[in-house]
Amino acid sequence: MCIRDSNRTEIYYEFENHLGEEKKIFHLIMTCLVKYKHYSEGLSPYVDAKNGSYYVSKHLFRIKSSLPTISTCIESGASITLMSHLGRPNGKQESCSLRHVLNETQKVLGLNVLFAGDALGQKTEDLISALKPGQVLLLENLRFYPEETSGDEMFAKKLASYADCYINDAFGTAHRAHASTTIIAKFFKNNKYSGHLLSKEVDSIKKVLKTGKKPVLAILGGAKVSSKITIIESVLNKVDEIIIGGGMSFTFIKALGGQIGESICEDDKLNLALSILEKAKQKGVIIHLPLDVICSKEFSDDGDKKTANINNIPPNWQGLDAGPKSREAFAKVVNRAKTILWNGPIGVFELKSFSSGTIELGESIIESTKNGAFSLVGGGDSVSAVKKFNFQDGVSYVSTGGGAMLESLEGKELPGIAALSN
Repeated sequence: MCIRDSNRTEIYYEFENHLGEEKKIFHLIMTCLVKYKHYSEGLSPYVDAKNGSYYVSKHLFRIKSSLPTISTCIESGASITLMSHLGRPNGKQESCSLRHVLNETQKVLGLNVLFAGDALGQKTEDLISALKPGQVLLLENLRFYPEETSGDEMFAKKLASYADCYINDAFGTAHRAHASTTIIAKFFKNNKYSGHLLSKEVDSIKKVLKTGKKPVLAILGGAKVSSKITIIESVLNKVDEIIIGGGMSFTFIKALGGQIGESICEDDKLNLALSILEKAKQKGVIIHLPLDVICSKEFSDDGDKKTANINNIPPNWQGLDAGPKSREAFAKVVNRAKTILWNGPIGVFELKSFSSGTIELGESIIESTKNGAFSLVGGGDSVSAVKKFNFQDGVSYVSTGGGAMLESLEGKELPGIAALSN
């Protein structure tokens, strides 16, 4: 099953009687994606040998981030109707039912949660009317209705009729003008609020782009310059230094005349890369590129590996991780920063052989945070890397938003947030 959501692509697979074959399957998937040029910084492949849809649902739906908001409402004596979505179903699909996350939701909240088998209808209305203070009701997947994603006003009005006040705590979908995230707010003139999570997300981005202590550092990784161009152009006016790593760095290196072997590169973006470097120079922003790279002939843990100068990667070899000189240089930049934005890994951290660059970068950010810096991790695989290597407790904040985070960094107004103040 392949799921594309915001700037993230995830592939799930289940197999029997093949335990121990995870590594081979992982390499096969990654090789195919690279071959057909579908690999990017938004790809988060994971290998999970556990059977059953429960584990998929558990990964896809995490209510823990909204727990503080829900707990506050419960403590105040409110009855709560939860609205959410799962995946991108085509009509009503059992595999995307929020019924699959009911048990996990109850575990997280520590109480019995009622479930409405629909988002509309008399049965749902009766359940909502019968709610007592402190009780929680979970509606069925709102994306079962096309009116949700189309932003249908009548659908939003019906959802609004279920409650006396509206709280948006879904930063991850705040960039979409859906019925439940944007349109619904117009029916709560003086009773619409942002939840704790949404407020934290907005405040964290503000600290980086507006109020952060200098020097402000942006770390941008991943595969493609094209997917980050608007972010780069936006942060050029906000930061003092930028580290460009990962696959996208090779486009810059080639544009500057370097030999990059078979490393990933956007040949049609070479002039763009040079333009970015020139704009940064004009604005007094220092851009740091890798000095060396760990390379291999194969996109695999099993192939031969060697360290090469970033400007002289041998033919038939590809750069897959930041080299030791790069890591040392990046650590010095991170250590002097007072505000840090990390968006995108600086190597193929999914493969153990090429994870050291991202790990050491994360450790440097944690050390800088301990020394008083504010660090925000958001967007793409940087969040996945933080979770994979258990860095989340060492940084200031890890964003829950993918596309929403990226659009915020691009300077765009998110409709879900704007609706709360209109």
